[in-house]
Amino acid sequence: MIHRRLEEGRGRCGLRGNVNVSLLMLSPEQSTVTLRKLFSLALLWWSSMWVATGGLFFTGYYNGYGSMERNLYINPGMDFHWGMNPAAGKWRDALKEASDLAGWELKNTLDGHEAEFIQKIVKEISRKLHIIDWSIDETLVGMETRVKNVISSLEIDSEDDVRMIGIWGMGGAGKTTVARAIYDNISIFYEGISFVENVREGSKGMGLKELQRQILSAVLNDRNIDVPGVSDGKNMMKRMMLGRKVLLVLDDVDDIDQLEALAGNSNWFKPGSRIIITTRDKQVLIAHGIHDDNIYSIGLLSDDEAICLFSRRAFRREVPIQGYEEVSRKVVHYAAGLPLTIKVLGSFLCGITDQPKWIDTLERLKTIPLDKQLKKLEISYDGLEKDHKEIFLDVACMLKGEPKDKAICILEGCGFHAQIGLEVLEQRSLINISNYGILGMHDRLEEMGKNIVRRFHPDKPNRHSRLWIKKEIEEILVKDWGTEATRSMVLKNPDIHPAIFMEGLRKMKELRFLCVYDLNFSKKWEIDEGVQYLPDTIRSLHWSHYPLCCLPKTFQANNLVNLEMPHSHISQLWKGGEKKVE
Repeated sequence: MIHRRLEEGRGRCGLRGNVNVSLLMLSPEQSTVTLRKLFSLALLWWSSMWVATGGLFFTGYYNGYGSMERNLYINPGMDFHWGMNPAAGKWRDALKEASDLAGWELKNTLDGHEAEFIQKIVKEISRKLHIIDWSIDETLVGMETRVKNVISSLEIDSEDDVRMIGIWGMGGAGKTTVARAIYDNISIFYEGISFVENVREGSKGMGLKELQRQILSAVLNDRNIDVPGVSDGKNMMKRMMLGRKVLLVLDDVDDIDQLEALAGNSNWFKPGSRIIITTRDKQVLIAHGIHDDNIYSIGLLSDDEAICLFSRRAFRREVPIQGYEEVSRKVVHYAAGLPLTIKVLGSFLCGITDQPKWIDTLERLKTIPLDKQLKKLEISYDGLEKDHKEIFLDVACMLKGEPKDKAICILEGCGFHAQIGLEVLEQRSLINISNYGILGMHDRLEEMGKNIVRRFHPDKPNRHSRLWIKKEIEEILVKDWGTEATRSMVLKNPDIHPAIFMEGLRKMKELRFLCVYDLNFSKKWEIDEGVQYLPDTIRSLHWSHYPLCCLPKTFQANNLVNLEMPHSHISQLWKGGEKKVE
């Protein structure tokens, strides 16, 4: 409903904030009130201070008002006379000023439909406010121009075609940051939206059909969608998304098969849809038919942009503090414009007021070959407390991609102060947490963590604290080389019998985290009770397609805080009934 009368005393509300929306109308019963409002509106428009702060002004004309005031038309029913009213001169000026304001007339917009008229105003305001917000997003230091350029090329107002674009660059350059900023700022203009994070890892872990299901669920707002297989998923996406204007972001794609499964062809989507793909491999984009004009190299930060980003992390300001200008330039020069490295080093050096320590850090960097990114990033790891180092290694080797709440539960079950630990890692730019609460970590940092675990005994994997390489795990289990050093294990699609697997666990008496993706054994297995075994020290047990009907009778689950056994054959936890867990 459009209210035809405003209470006196509310006129000042429009003088505050970034946006002023004025709906102007004129009728006999309220002409005096209307002209008073017009005078306030004119004062607001005349205020150079308000306009200078970036305020937005929107004007709507109801019942043809836009044409009435241009001729200074005065309704005969007005309850005053221009010549006799002392305020007439001010009102006349206000009326003239209002006639010059650009606006929309209801009768000439959307066939006079009031609800759609209001939606048009709200949509335009949302577009403007998104643009205003870019300048205050600290994650976009040095990226604002890149974001605006890509959005401009998307031509979001055009509905003539389906457009696929690629954002290409090296790891840590800010591809995901740019894609996320674009997504957040233009998603309001689409009927269905989906941001698929880390397609490269997701396609290996969950599989492409799960990513297809994720897209369909988000776009159609239906969590109950089931995708039987990748081929079925392709047909479903083409059939079900064709009627919607879609915004789809596929982040970190590294294989053409992923694109063929998730955005196979433009004819899958309704005209006006936009698909954004981030990748390190330009050839993947070319192979998918994306023209070079629609591939944007993210590039590295300029010296000024890098200094600004580093200063925000290290000094919590736009420029280095006095006395640290030169050493800051040296750090930025070392980072060579890579946002990830700049953020990691800035967070590491934040709070260190002893300049010799900065210089010592730079000297250490000089001794590390430039092609060894792992060593560069390890500087932040070295500055962590012991417990925080362990949490970092657990995320790198086991918990990346897991929900934050689940990770906290598991880590606290292992005796860590997980909430604080994860906050420290996030502050040091060693991990990130998505909008959906999922633990993330840059690939280079993940590799660094795994390298740390393996370096102490590179030729003796049975002495590693964490195991994730299938070949090494199976050799350890088959040859019964297990030791108490192993605390975590992730095994995907084992090629050994469950009996051999369980027997091989007997020497891993300190195992805390066990994750088995056993897709190879879909049938039920019968194993002698004497062979069945799980270490009592386990805190988290995830075993998909568990082949037995129950847990080992000897397994005391007193330390267990997380149990996940999807698609398993288990019918009861322990044979013979329940067991008391203290």
